[in-house]
Amino acid sequence: MEELETASSKDLSEARYARKILQLSDLKYTQNILYEIESVPSRADRIIEKRAVIKALLLSTWLQRLYFIIRSALMSILAVVVTFFYVSFFGQIGVVLAVFMGVLIFIIGLIVTRLFDSQTVQMTKYIVRRLASHKKLRDFIMNYL
Repeated sequence: MEELETASSKDLSEARYARKILQLSDLKYTQNILYEIESVPSRADRIIEKRAVIKALLLSTWLQRLYFIIRSALMSILAVVVTFFYVSFFGQIGVVLAVFMGVLIFIIGLIVTRLFDSQTVQMTKYIVRRLASHKKLRDFIMNYL
């Protein structure tokens, strides 16, 4: 990731960088964008635009993945807290009630995380900036979470 971020525009035109970037992004979306860039009349402008788009796609993909991880974690924490308090208060939970609570908590979690969407996006951008200097941690989060 860091290698791609720090690569110069000239380096990004190499095939190995393109393969790495395409593995991190939506292939159909990337192909559509590159097709539109190919329609630019000037070859020099096309090359500059391709490199800029590749960097933008990389950052966008990174932000989307991290946003999903953060939002999922927030929803999980909400579910754990509600379930913990229910079991603490009543002492047990049945299968039917657990399924019902799971669906209900999931829907409430979607609503709550959507209400705090702007804060989640800000937190995501902050984490991306912080992870820029921590290659191993960033690679673990992006590849395994």
